[in-house]
Amino acid sequence: MKSLQNKKAIITGGGRGLGKATALAFAKEGIDIAITGRNEKVLKETVSELETFGVKAIYSVFDVGNYEAVKSSIKNIIDTLGTVDILVNNAGIAAIGSFNEMEVSQWTQIIQTNVMGMYHVTKEVLPLLIAKNEGDIINISSTAGLNGNANVSAYSASKFAVIGMSESLMKEVRKNNIRVITLTPSTIESEMTIELGIANKDSQDSVLQPEDFAELIVTGLKLPRRAMLKSASLWSTNP
Repeated sequence: MKSLQNKKAIITGGGRGLGKATALAFAKEGIDIAITGRNEKVLKETVSELETFGVKAIYSVFDVGNYEAVKSSIKNIIDTLGTVDILVNNAGIAAIGSFNEMEVSQWTQIIQTNVMGMYHVTKEVLPLLIAKNEGDIINISSTAGLNGNANVSAYSASKFAVIGMSESLMKEVRKNNIRVITLTPSTIESEMTIELGIANKDSQDSVLQPEDFAELIVTGLKLPRRAMLKSASLWSTNP
């Protein structure tokens, strides 16, 4: 397993849930981190936790669905960190509602954040990785991107799109020594799944925890450069 010490990473949606757990796991490995999100208070609190591990940690407040905001913010992050080695596209939103009941605006917002947001951030980071001829991009999809279910059509559509985009990009940039990893977790206990009523704070023994998935991400990154974890699903042992 190769060391990740002194690598530089950007994690979108890094203030809480899976993003925060990944940031903490990275910090323990000696990775300098930039986390992004829309809640400055949450991001500040997470940065304070990350700094206790002796790494450089910064935050940036922007909406990944806004391309102009992404362009300026990613530039500032790269200028501050000096470079980027790892991008974790984790930012995402979800909503439950039938196909006809969900407002068009909400359907559009989910696609804009989960698909276009990932595209926007990757588009701004990718030229740097290509120039370096090395890098890792981890795109967080979902088991909802493998199988559709009732009342989650927008979220499922967005996560199916993430898988298609990720696999296409993976085949495009392998020649540049860039690994694109697509991950499809089942339900993870987080603020979002609790708010949606999918998980609860007492479900630690039956639902995946963010730390479980963060461990998988670190393991994938530590593989020798000749090896790539193309895709992986992580499920709870308790159905």
